[in-house]
Amino acid sequence: MGLAAKRAGWISPQEYIEGEWQSEIRHEYVDGLVYAMAGASIEHNRISGNIFTALRIGLRGGPCEVFMADVKVKIPPRVANAFYYPDVLVACDPTEEAEYYRERPSIIFEVLSPDTERTDRREKAIAYRQIPSIRMYVIVEQERPAVTVLQPAQEGWDSEALEGLHAVLRLPPIGLEMTLATIYEGTAMVRNISQSR
Repeated sequence: MGLAAKRAGWISPQEYIEGEWQSEIRHEYVDGLVYAMAGASIEHNRISGNIFTALRIGLRGGPCEVFMADVKVKIPPRVANAFYYPDVLVACDPTEEAEYYRERPSIIFEVLSPDTERTDRREKAIAYRQIPSIRMYVIVEQERPAVTVLQPAQEGWDSEALEGLHAVLRLPPIGLEMTLATIYEGTAMVRNISQSR
C-alpha cells in the first residue's frame, strides 16, 4: 500500500496507538512520524486474500494465527520505534497479549505495489529481520507470479526466488505449503495466461 507522509510533529508510540483507534485511515509509524496508507488495488487485495485464506484453512485448530491488513507489527525498540501494517502475518506465540499489534510474528507477507516496492524490499526487510521470532519474510510481486523468500541462515539471511504458477512456496516454520497458482488465483494475470493457451 502507498505511503504519504503526514505533515505533523513528533508523537509518541502511545499517542500513535490511541490515534489509530479513532482514525478512519490507517497509518504506519516510524520514529515519531506517522505515514498515511493509501488504499490497495483490487489485485493487491485478491492476492493478500488468497494468502490469508490458504493460511487460515491450513492453520485451523493449531497454535498459530493468521492476521490480515489491520494488525500491526511492532519493531523491537532497540532497532527502531516503528509499527508497520503487513499485508498478512502469522503469529505463533500464545503469550502475546496486545490487542492491536504483534511483537513476535513468525512469518510476514508483503504484496508489492509500485508505491511500496522500495519500502517493502529495503526498509521493511531490514526492520522485519531484526525481530527475533521472525522465521520468514515473503515478498510477493503483484505484476507477475513471483515471490522472494527471506529466512535466517547460519550467517545472515538466505534469499530464495520462486517464479511461475507451478512453483511451490514452502513454509516449514508452520508446516504448510502453497503453490503460486493459489496465491494468484482469480487475478487478471492468471485469467490472461489461461486465455492465451
